[in-house]
Amino acid sequence: QVQLVNSGGGLVQPGGSLRLSCAASGRAFSSYSMGWFRQAPGKEREFVAAHTGGGGSAYYADSVKGRFTISRDNAKNTVYLQMNSLKSEETAVYYCAARFGVINNYNDFRSYTYWGQGTQVTVSS
Repeated sequence: QVQLVNSGGGLVQPGGSLRLSCAASGRAFSSYSMGWFRQAPGKEREFVAAHTGGGGSAYYADSVKGRFTISRDNAKNTVYLQMNSLKSEETAVYYCAARFGVINNYNDFRSYTYWGQGTQVTVSS
């Protein structure tokens, strides 16, 4: 069983930056694929970024490429999402997710087993 704890959300002005964190319990964190998703009110959960397990690669939604960066610190069992140049339409609850091993459908929320509680990101002036 893995528990994920999201943190780092808040209020930021358009064009600003935030860094989200997701701390995981349990062993073998480096073997887990980790993803970030977001969900705005009345909308479906949307893929943002993922980092596959076992020293894999990072993947991004087209809408965030060049502005968001996913990274992980396996020694701290933590994955991060650095978000720059934020836009008002990116206001949402952001969730981290995990699944053991390498997954192919990293952009499908149904591929993940464990979820954090979510953290609110509000982009507004």
